[in-house]
Amino acid sequence: MLKIKHFFLVIFVLIFINCSKDEPVDSQETKPLVSAIDIGNSELPYIKIKTISSVLNEPKIAGEMEIYINQKRVLNSTIGIEYRGSTSYRISDKKSFGIETRDASGKGKDVSILGFPAEEDWILTGDVFQAPNTIFDRTLMYHYLGYELFRNMGNYSSRSKFVEVELNGVYIGIYVLMEKLKRGPDRINIESLIAADTDAAKITGGYILKIDKTSGSDVLGTHPLSYYDTNWDDDCRYTEFNSFRSNYDINRNRIAFPAYGAPYHSNKYLETYFVYDYPKAETINAAQKAYIKNYVNDFETALLTDNFSTNTRTYTNYIDRKSFIDFFIINELAGNIDGYRLSTYMHKARGGKLKMGPIWDLNIGYGTGGRVPVNDWIINYNNYVTNDAWMVPFWWKRLMEDPQFRSELKSRWTELRTNTLSTPKVLELTTNTSNYLTNNNAIIRNYTKWTGINYNYNNSVTELKTYLTNRLAWMDSKIASF
Repeated sequence: MLKIKHFFLVIFVLIFINCSKDEPVDSQETKPLVSAIDIGNSELPYIKIKTISSVLNEPKIAGEMEIYINQKRVLNSTIGIEYRGSTSYRISDKKSFGIETRDASGKGKDVSILGFPAEEDWILTGDVFQAPNTIFDRTLMYHYLGYELFRNMGNYSSRSKFVEVELNGVYIGIYVLMEKLKRGPDRINIESLIAADTDAAKITGGYILKIDKTSGSDVLGTHPLSYYDTNWDDDCRYTEFNSFRSNYDINRNRIAFPAYGAPYHSNKYLETYFVYDYPKAETINAAQKAYIKNYVNDFETALLTDNFSTNTRTYTNYIDRKSFIDFFIINELAGNIDGYRLSTYMHKARGGKLKMGPIWDLNIGYGTGGRVPVNDWIINYNNYVTNDAWMVPFWWKRLMEDPQFRSELKSRWTELRTNTLSTPKVLELTTNTSNYLTNNNAIIRNYTKWTGINYNYNNSVTELKTYLTNRLAWMDSKIASF
């Protein structure tokens, strides 16, 4: 009897390993799609995910991911999967996921997905949907369009593709598969910085900082899932461990009150915190913390003290001004209400200057986010919202006071408007993207799943095109006077 049990145990292990391949499937092994919903001849990649238990906010649980193109399997990988996001996690019925591709032993493994450079960290982003009919991005294109335009401007942005997703046998609609922002040669290309690095030359880079909330799977995520359904304080729990504070408030005054106050304290709106993204808070050492904090402080001080009536600038010793200009342009074109104050990335290579970007999280924008009129700059957010926990830092209004910055911005805008950001080019990208989703009937499947109706998608696309046309023209009129 023991030998028989041993025999069946060996057979089970062999079957499990064979079904948990972490490499793309060879074309000779292609497997036809058996899906939870009839997708016809859709060209959108179809992702099937199976997990060993319910998905959590933290930690990632084990599972398997298969990807099909034209109904034939092109990839089969063991994965870890978790929910991601902070506010969007709490309020959205259509949640986003963080995915790690793994080998059979459960260790992270770099895998090329849908032609993207091989890596192990990926995101499936769903549009924020709250029953019965609250939808932040009715076109499903906000992220994708912004990322494509920013990349077309010559910058790195997360490579992204539309997919349809099935989770544990249930169809959950259109998602955008995208690269997670992280350090790496094919992502944010800065040098590795480890805990043992204290040499003065080495600790000049690389760093990735965020102006952002402190909750979500990338920052905290150590509590049971139910904790995050109602807890909002952790969005605003800044500590010496995870961040450092600007020496200056949003009104350009030096801050006199202590840093790291209680979440949502009465003066929080005045503060700007920089969250450690790379190196992570768990690994960044004291010398590295001191270096990057002092660097940002020196930049801010130079920006405030430079005399813009002269030709001399010292703040440009600290920042790559072109990256700030491109970041400004894409946030303003997208009308990104969270721009500059949330989901805002910056990075610094070794021996290099601080750069803004990559662009991230554009789901509250394109004229639908409110708070700032469509005929004003998003950098003027503080004029309309007086006591948000996350306000726009003083950097942007101060930069716009600099004639040199405005002149360089005008030249860059004029260059981009002749090609990459010409109105026909922007509208062509919008049309081609919406046609791809509608011609493959993915829009019908997505909205039937989440609203139960055949949603009038064309109206939303028309509204988006109208917004883009008007916003480009408005930016033309404003920048022409610089």
